[in-house]
Amino acid sequence: MLAKALSSALLGIDAVIVDVEVDIAQGLPQFATVGLPDGAVKESKDRVKSALKNSGYDFPPRKITVNLAPADLKKEGASFDLPISIGILAAIGVVKGERLKEYLLLGELSLDGSVKPVRGCLPVAVAARDAGLRGIVVPLENAPEGAVVEGIEVIGVSELAEVVEFLNGDRAIEPFRVNVEEFFARSAEVGDDFSEVKGQEHAKRALEVAAAGSHNIIMIGPPGSGKTMLSRRIPTILPRMSFEEAIETTKVYSVMGLLDRENALVAQRPFRSPHHTISDAGLIGGGNTPRPGEVSMANHGVLFLDELPEFKKHVLEVLRQPLEDGRVSISRALMSLTYPSRFMLVAAMNPCPCGFLGDANHSCSCTPVMIHRYRSRISGPLLDRIDLHIEVPAVKYRDLADRADSESSAAIAARVETCRNLQLERFKGTKVHCNAQMPPRMIKKFCEPDAAGHRLLEMVTDRLGLSARSYTRILKVARTIADLEASENIREQHLAEAIQYRSLDRKTS
Repeated sequence: MLAKALSSALLGIDAVIVDVEVDIAQGLPQFATVGLPDGAVKESKDRVKSALKNSGYDFPPRKITVNLAPADLKKEGASFDLPISIGILAAIGVVKGERLKEYLLLGELSLDGSVKPVRGCLPVAVAARDAGLRGIVVPLENAPEGAVVEGIEVIGVSELAEVVEFLNGDRAIEPFRVNVEEFFARSAEVGDDFSEVKGQEHAKRALEVAAAGSHNIIMIGPPGSGKTMLSRRIPTILPRMSFEEAIETTKVYSVMGLLDRENALVAQRPFRSPHHTISDAGLIGGGNTPRPGEVSMANHGVLFLDELPEFKKHVLEVLRQPLEDGRVSISRALMSLTYPSRFMLVAAMNPCPCGFLGDANHSCSCTPVMIHRYRSRISGPLLDRIDLHIEVPAVKYRDLADRADSESSAAIAARVETCRNLQLERFKGTKVHCNAQMPPRMIKKFCEPDAAGHRLLEMVTDRLGLSARSYTRILKVARTIADLEASENIREQHLAEAIQYRSLDRKTS
């Protein structure tokens, strides 16, 4: 007796369709699972046996062989419990085979036959839709995230008996529905707002430029000057996520098992702020069983690194590839995975170990050697990949005492949205979506300054000894400043402002 059910395995943030083949033959009672299963999959035989018996079905006392194909793909987790149990019931004739070809099954079984939630339902729904299947049968808790994908039925179940009755046509279960617009409307509700920030107009302008072009930025200032407060408000001025961006980001959270029924779609740009004790695997992903890191969880959002020099140097250096390529590649003996990591890096640091270098109200106790050692924790190649370096001085009393509200996040976000739409129109038909992503050929095409700008750039490049990467960063930022003014050409004043945002280059020259 042979039967086949459909399931899925995760490969990075994508899913691969897996055929669950069950063969029941004469012989001594035995249960063997083949097809490169991990420990959790091998243990499924005990969960399946108890779940079937406690749900009122007979477990055949014969030789049972379960094959998970393709056999060269490692199978992980308990999500194969449900398809294996349904495969066994189909092999003994309890479940009819017609609907098994149309629906993909996913779920962990409790010993009493209830179906428990699993990770990665969203990428599984996408894979099933792309494969032309009619729908997926998943745990009820996972149904909302699967229902985000249009063009496929998502059947939420809570018990094994429900699945059997549904596949046999004895029970009608309505496909789960969600309102995607509701998720986006909920994400538009603003919590923190730039109107609450007193003073720091120069820093706010720099953050607006950074948000408008998705540029990386670092803020240097004494403790209490508002660096963290400013950073946490950046998501409120970023443009709304597109549906494609939301799906890609939600896939990361889905495979991590971090979604719930109320937040089945990550429709608000994520803000991740890892502690400086984080490991390199925690930051970019990895481990024995590779999982996404903080850079992937910040995909299409903000990665905030507070107290940047306090991070281990080798941890900071692994940021180079995701900053440059927008993705992370993790290679292991059995597999090579790629996770998305197109994020906006926002970093903050003190000007010196004590934090009060250049502060008029506090004296600095650091020696030049201490200051140099502190700043050298951030390598030149990493600084080159940060577009804007700005100083955030301590806030003066008159700014703190000012009762007038500053400009709101909504007003800034409107200008940023207009600027991003201009860039989307410019880069239509390409994989580039904003100025920060421009490759050299596009920089040459869209970032040509006028004659006065060329003279200014030549003087500044020679005087500061800028690297080629710093030079191109200045051009990209100048392009964004020109876009904010709806200027087709990059003028001298745009370049002058962009050059102002390279304060660390000036200090290290």
